[in-house]
Amino acid sequence: MMRIARSILAAGMMAAAMPVAAQQSAASAVAAEAPTAVEPARLAAAQPVIDKLFPVGTYQRMMRETLDKLMVPMMDSVLEMPVSTIAAIGGLDEEQAATLDQGTLAEVMAIYDPHFRERTQRGMQAMMTGMNGLMAKMEPRVRNGLARAYARKFTAAQLDELSRFFATPTGGLYASESLMLFVDPELVTEMQAFVPELMEQMPAFVKAMEAATADLPRPRKIEDLSAAERTKLARLLGVKPGDLREPEETPNEDVIGD
Repeated sequence: MMRIARSILAAGMMAAAMPVAAQQSAASAVAAEAPTAVEPARLAAAQPVIDKLFPVGTYQRMMRETLDKLMVPMMDSVLEMPVSTIAAIGGLDEEQAATLDQGTLAEVMAIYDPHFRERTQRGMQAMMTGMNGLMAKMEPRVRNGLARAYARKFTAAQLDELSRFFATPTGGLYASESLMLFVDPELVTEMQAFVPELMEQMPAFVKAMEAATADLPRPRKIEDLSAAERTKLARLLGVKPGDLREPEETPNEDVIGD
């Protein structure tokens, strides 16, 4: 249960950071494309727009807002899930899961680890602090990429028009807050409300994934590998060929006990 609980919380925390991570994922998806040169005049017109939309420090501000307004409430929401739901997500048969006590994950974790909530929050804080430093290093490249992207999507005249709008009080406010709206309490509340429903549907998602791969051969075991494959695998894992072990599986009974 400890392993499953921590895994679900980790997934929840990562999901909470999606407004920031989605930008990175989108960039990775097109990284393989070879971009053509951007017209200098349009690039010059795009830079003031990016200065308004994505000023220096935006990523750090978003990460801070994500932790305070989204990740902590998300953790609280997950901790209030019934044990039966957690067990079903972990693979326990629905009928067996239905027989479990209707206590919450928070009650279970309070027994396993009385300091679980504080431990998790400190861990989240440490992770976010580390990510802040990474984001600060990454931000100049993001700003440059955005400037090029805007230069491709908009003409120089359109970019000048955006700059004039952002120079107005309303335009300036919109530019400075447009990205932060993704971590606004109004949106956060709606996302939190969706978490229990998402968790309830997780067992069905797992079954669908299993059905989608049912016709594929099962993964090979160590004993099925050739000597050359074992040697290569051992080298990749940094162990001796004789020390190779089968990947640890998580049977249903592990759902209700460690």
